[in-house]
Amino acid sequence: MSRRRRSREEQHHDRWVVSYADFITLLLAFFVVMYSISSVNEGKYQVLSESLEGVFRGVDYSFDPVQVGDLEKRLHQRDIGLIDQQPAAAASSSQVVLADKKTEELAKIQSDAKKHFQELIADGELSVSSTRLWLEIEIQSSLLFASGSALPSIDADPILEALAEILSRYKNPIHVEGFTDDRPIQSNLFPSNWELSAARAAGVVRMLNHFGVEPERMAAVGYGQYQPKVSNVSATGRSKNRRVKIIVSRDERVRRALTSYGSDFISDDAVEAILKERIESETPGTVTEQQTQEGVIFTQDSPQ
Repeated sequence: MSRRRRSREEQHHDRWVVSYADFITLLLAFFVVMYSISSVNEGKYQVLSESLEGVFRGVDYSFDPVQVGDLEKRLHQRDIGLIDQQPAAAASSSQVVLADKKTEELAKIQSDAKKHFQELIADGELSVSSTRLWLEIEIQSSLLFASGSALPSIDADPILEALAEILSRYKNPIHVEGFTDDRPIQSNLFPSNWELSAARAAGVVRMLNHFGVEPERMAAVGYGQYQPKVSNVSATGRSKNRRVKIIVSRDERVRRALTSYGSDFISDDAVEAILKERIESETPGTVTEQQTQEGVIFTQDSPQ
């Protein structure tokens, strides 16, 4: 009896070995699984890295499908958006990085302007918009001038003073664009709408300087009736075409490009192309204007 009872007790005490073996097996399987899911796919990691870099730096936009797996080293090339022109060569990071301090300043100016002029924006008498390279503040001429006059009215002082207060905090170049409708002006002071639009733009520049904006930052441009926003067929359309635009540029080169072509008829992609050092250092091609169903498009021939 004692021998049989002792053998059963010994077998009972040895059962922990089975549980221990099961535990070790499960632990091994756990580490195998952890190792398998922790191995990094370098191809996927590179795609994620480049995607995040493009989002936060605002560069190298692409509509090409993303390749998953091993990726070959790619040249960062992008089309400048102009008709009949070859894609631009790979640019250095200093040329294409837009999400810098100057771009952040444009965003702050836009935010401040929208907060201050909420009522005028809601009434459609003032609008604030922006691209990656410049900010536009468009004001209806009726808010600033009497009919046929280029002298800012007293009612315009609060608007221009508020704008000057916002713009004086920064150093961005500014140019003011004046526009009219297509009705011939009948005034001894202004022989044509060109003179009127330029005088109105200069009047706004003078008032902004009076309220604290540095004069060396600003310029005035008059386009007359030749860059209408909408058709001049109706009185409503003519009213919309009588306007003044305050353009706050990212830097001086952007301001010069916008002044040459006009902010209404040139895209930010085209400005980027014009400003590239590669194009500036070479003999530029001929820039021509083409009328399309979608609007006016500027094209540039390849340099000879």
